[in-house]
Amino acid sequence: MFHDARDGDNTLSTDLLVTEAPSASGNAVEPPFTALRVARKTALTPDIFLFELCSPDGSDLPAFTPGSHVCVQVPAGMRRNYSLSSDPSNLGRYDIAVKRDANGRGGSVSMADDVQEGDLLQVSTPRNNFELTERASDYVFVAGGIGITPILSMMRHLKATGRDRFKLYYCTRDEQSTAFLETLRAEFGAKVKFHHDRGELANACDFWDIFEKPGKAHVYCCGPRGLMDSVRDTSGHWPAGAVHFESFGVEQAHRVNLPFRVRLARSGSVVAVARDQSLLDALRGHGLRVPSSCESGTCGSCRTRLIAGDADHRDIVLSDTEKSSQIMVCVSRAAADGGELVLEL
Repeated sequence: MFHDARDGDNTLSTDLLVTEAPSASGNAVEPPFTALRVARKTALTPDIFLFELCSPDGSDLPAFTPGSHVCVQVPAGMRRNYSLSSDPSNLGRYDIAVKRDANGRGGSVSMADDVQEGDLLQVSTPRNNFELTERASDYVFVAGGIGITPILSMMRHLKATGRDRFKLYYCTRDEQSTAFLETLRAEFGAKVKFHHDRGELANACDFWDIFEKPGKAHVYCCGPRGLMDSVRDTSGHWPAGAVHFESFGVEQAHRVNLPFRVRLARSGSVVAVARDQSLLDALRGHGLRVPSSCESGTCGSCRTRLIAGDADHRDIVLSDTEKSSQIMVCVSRAAADGGELVLEL
C-alpha cells in the first residue's frame, strides 16, 4: 500500500543528477555546461513550475533519450538535477518541472522564486540513469508526485514512435497538486489512471491489483521512497530485470541538519559544512571535484572513504558493515552538532 505521494526537492529526484564521470586517469570530469534561456515559466500547480529551456540562438539542443536528466546551476549557486519531461524528438527545447520545497536543500526554492522568463541558466548536457528499454512490447508506468517528469518523456517517446501499449498509474494527494493533469488527459486519455489519496491512509493505492499477475510488460516507477517500496513489495514475483526504479530522493522526514566540519586527510584542510548546505556542496566550494550522480543517496556514485567520525548516514546504498568506513557525501552528515568527519580526500 502506498500512502502520501508528496516529495521534496527534485533530486533525481528528485532536486535528479550532477554527474561527474571518472576520466581515464581516475579524476572526476564535469559534464559540459552551456547557457540556456528560460523561454517560458508556467505554474503547473501552486508549488510546481514548468521551465522551458532553449538555446539563445534558436539552434537545436543536444539529443537525449527518454528518462534523461540535466544538471542546472540555480541562481543561489547550487547545482541541482532535473528530469526532462519533453519529447526526445523535439530538440528545440528542454522541459523540466520543479517542485518548490521550503524544507528542501534550497535548490527548488531558488528555481521557483528567483528564475524568470528570459533568464540564462547554466545547464549540463543530458545524462540517463533511467533508460527505457526498446525491446519491451508493453509498459506499465507508476509515478508519484513530481516523479511524473521522466515518465512523461517516456510516454511521449512511445506515442511518437507508434507504440501505444502502455498504461500510467499516477499517484498524488489531489487534483490541485497533480502536475501535468490536463496535459496527460489531452495527450493520453484513458491510458492514464489517476489516484488521489487525499492524505488519508484509507485511500492509499493498492498496487497488488496491478502486479498480482506478472505480465510481459516492463515496469517503470519514479517517485518518493514510499511509493517505490510499495511497488517493489508487490512486484517482487515479476521477472528479474523487468521492474525499474528511479528515486527522487531519500525521504528525510524529521531529520535535523546540524553544522559540522570535515577534515581532508590528504591535505589536512578543514571544511566547514553549514546547516543548510550538503557535504557535497561544501566540498565543491572548497575546489574538490567529487564524482556524483543521483545526489539523493540512492546510486552510490559519491561513495567516499570515511576514516574517522560519527556519521549520520542518510543513503539507502551502504550496508551496516560498510557504514563504518564509507559515506555518501551527497546526503549524509556528521551526527553531532559541530562534529568532525575525516575523509580520504
